[in-house]
Amino acid sequence: MLLSVLLTPLMSKFAYKIGAVSIPNHRSVHTKPMPLLGGLAIFLAFVLAYIIVSPGIVYNDKDHVAIGLLLGGTIIALTGAIDDRFNLSPKLKLLGQLIAAGVAVSFGLEIDIVNIPFSDSLPINQGWISVPITMFWIVGVTNAINLIDGLDGLSAGVSSISAATIMAVAVLMPFSNPMVILLCVLLIGSSLGFLFFNFHPAKIFMGDSGALFLGYALSILSIMGYKQATIVSFVIPLLILGVPISDTLLAIVRRKLNNKPISVADKGHLHHCLLDLGFSMRKTVLMIYGISATFGLCAVLMTQKQNWITVILVVVILFGLEIGAEFIGILGKKKKPVINLLQRAISAGRSK
Repeated sequence: MLLSVLLTPLMSKFAYKIGAVSIPNHRSVHTKPMPLLGGLAIFLAFVLAYIIVSPGIVYNDKDHVAIGLLLGGTIIALTGAIDDRFNLSPKLKLLGQLIAAGVAVSFGLEIDIVNIPFSDSLPINQGWISVPITMFWIVGVTNAINLIDGLDGLSAGVSSISAATIMAVAVLMPFSNPMVILLCVLLIGSSLGFLFFNFHPAKIFMGDSGALFLGYALSILSIMGYKQATIVSFVIPLLILGVPISDTLLAIVRRKLNNKPISVADKGHLHHCLLDLGFSMRKTVLMIYGISATFGLCAVLMTQKQNWITVILVVVILFGLEIGAEFIGILGKKKKPVINLLQRAISAGRSK
């Protein structure tokens, strides 16, 4: 955290010097040019802190994945920083993400075990298909965190909550990995240090260099923590990253329903909808923090419960998510299928 606090002002000056500045447009909520590259402060603080504490670490046979995170994180942070300055094409950004994901996989990171709900059989070993599944997960989560980076302090705060949840569940797991816990601590500290300058009113933005790195780190930590202790497939990691993943999926559905390309940006994300309802930026961010913390609490509880309770909890959460999404208009102002269905059911019940 201290390193992040010290490095962020330096990155702000560097961003102005090289022209890595965010100019307000029709989708922006800020009204004046803001320096980017704050994410480099998060990344450098994370790496430097790891270098400082690494001599005292007792490694096990799987901890070399942490080196893959650092190397791949370097690629992803540089890709984001170049995009912050030169606006890379989506294809080049995706290429950088795939290379970074490949680095992590080359260091032994794989989703190689999936448990089947309500089954006493052994977990399924995915074999060769584990590599594309792992890379899809890394790229997907990386972009999900990038998509929610739309308000002051939002991405850094949600990422901190997600990392704290991964750390808590890792502690509670019967075969906890101390390396996962350590890396989560470093990520939380780096993000919170940056929040001193990024919470509303922000003095600097993290840019793609930060959002992509945070997403990349969280995707890897979620695999490191649970690939051999998953209760129902990916349910726990999905809940831990519930806010960015659900917002991304709803954005895809919304654009499909409105006959728009998936790649076209809009102002229908969760934070945009809450702002449209009249909430201030700070209240909107704090509300999303609360939603993220609720997802995280559910993930922690699910590590302590049986499968049938897990499934019921997931169904209730997804139902509540859909109702909330339709209420605030994430899918579109007039597209409220579940709410309309409930209203018709209630009306039918009253008529009887």
